[in-house]
Amino acid sequence: MSLQYKINVLAALKEKGYSTYRLNVEKIISHSSIQKLKEGKMLGADGIATLCELLECQPGDILSYEPEPKE
Repeated sequence: MSLQYKINVLAALKEKGYSTYRLNVEKIISHSSIQKLKEGKMLGADGIATLCELLECQPGDILSYEPEPKE
């Protein structure tokens, strides 16, 4: 199973007024989660829920599923 971000999450957060500095200082999202987003790694369910709350969207708006190729 391969989940991927459909959008640049950090850019979308910045458009909503959430810079990485603000996210970190106000403890909205942990530093490790911000680093995962920079690297394109997937957050856990709680992190995805926080992103959806901040971006006012549903998980399907920011995530896509790509099935693994069958051998």
